[in-house]
Amino acid sequence: MGNNFKMVAKTMHSFEPLLAKELKDLGAMDVQEGVRNVSFVGDTGFMYKANLCLRTAIKILKPIKSFRIKNEKELYDAVYQMPWHLYMRHDQSLSIDATVHSDYFKHSKFIALKTKDAIVDKFRNTEGRRPSVDLKHPDLRINVHIQYSECTISLDSSGQSLHQRGYRTATNIAPINEVLAAGMLLLSGWDGQCDFLDPMCGSGTIPIEAAMIACNIPANINRPEFAFEKWEDYDMDLFEKIMESSLKKTREFHHKIVGYDKAPSAFRKAKDNVRNANLSEYITLENKNFFETKKEDEDSKLHMVFNPPYGERLDIDMESFYGDIGTTLKHGYPNTNAWMITSNMEALKQVGLRPSRKIKLFNGKLESRLVKYEMYAGSKKAKKNQIT
Repeated sequence: MGNNFKMVAKTMHSFEPLLAKELKDLGAMDVQEGVRNVSFVGDTGFMYKANLCLRTAIKILKPIKSFRIKNEKELYDAVYQMPWHLYMRHDQSLSIDATVHSDYFKHSKFIALKTKDAIVDKFRNTEGRRPSVDLKHPDLRINVHIQYSECTISLDSSGQSLHQRGYRTATNIAPINEVLAAGMLLLSGWDGQCDFLDPMCGSGTIPIEAAMIACNIPANINRPEFAFEKWEDYDMDLFEKIMESSLKKTREFHHKIVGYDKAPSAFRKAKDNVRNANLSEYITLENKNFFETKKEDEDSKLHMVFNPPYGERLDIDMESFYGDIGTTLKHGYPNTNAWMITSNMEALKQVGLRPSRKIKLFNGKLESRLVKYEMYAGSKKAKKNQIT
C-alpha cells in the first residue's frame, strides 16, 4: 500500500454514483459508495487532486482514528489518547464539526465541545499551553462522525465546502449550489459535444459549470485556499505539480454555451461571475426573456439545463409560468434535450409535456425533481415514431 490511506468524499443525495465515477476516472483505488459519501484510497497527492478536480464532492475527509464508544467519557478519553502533536501545534487554532446518528448521543454540538475539550486539555497537560478555537479560518479542521457506537475522527482536507468554487462573488435570489449544478449537468449527460443553453441563468452558475465540464477545467481551480494547505505535512511543490498536470488535461471546446436572463441585475451578476471564472471566451450571456425566444438553427442539436423559479422566494403566478415553459419548448425548441430542476410539483404539471426522465434531488432542504423533456423535430407522426 505504500503511503496510501483511506479517504471519504461527502456528496449530495443521488450523486454517489457520479462521484464514484469521477473518483475512478481520476485514478482512485477501492472506491465504495455509501449514503451521501464515497470512500476511496489514495496518497497525499491524490488527496490534493481530489480537492482540486472533483465536481460533485462537498468535502474530502481523511480519517485518522476509529473507536467504539457508548458515552461522553469514553469519547473524551479516546480523543485525549490521540497523538495530536502530529497534526498541530499548541499555538495554532482548530474547529470541530460533528455528525451524530446514534441512540447513545443526541447532540452533535455537545460532541464537538467534548472533542475540543479533550484536545486542548491534552496540549495544556503536556505542553502547558493550548490551541485556540477559530470557527472561520482555523489551522486544523476536525470532523467527528458517530454512527451508533462507532466514532471516526477525521481531518477535513477541504475547509469551506467545495461548492464554494471561488468564482461566484455575485449571487442573485435563490442561487443554485455549484456542486448541485455540476451534478445536474453530469446526470443530464452533458459532455460538451453540442451547443448548450441555460434559458434562466440567474448568476451564471450552470453555464460556468457546463463550460468547466466541456473544457475539462478542474472544478476548484479558482478557490483561494484548501484546508490541507495549513497542515504540518503540506507539500507545496507536490500541490503545484498536481495543479500543473490537471491544467494540462484541459481541452478545446468548439460549440456555444449561452445563458439568458431577463432580469438586468442577474445578467450583470452572471457577467461578473463568468469573468471571475476566466470563461468569457466560452460563454455568451444575453439579457433576454426565454419566453420570447426560439432556437436559431432548428436542425442543430441543443442541450438545455436550467433552474426555473419554484415560487419559494419570487412572487410569480407559477402555474402560468410553467405553462409558458412548456409552450416555449414545444414551439421554439425542436431537437432539444431540456432538463430542469424544481421543487414545485404542482407547477411542474402545468408544463404540459411528458418527461422522459425524473430524478429525485435536494436543492438545499427542498426535495426536488430533475426532469428531462425530449423535444423532437418534424411532424407529430415522426415524433411518435421516434418516441416508440
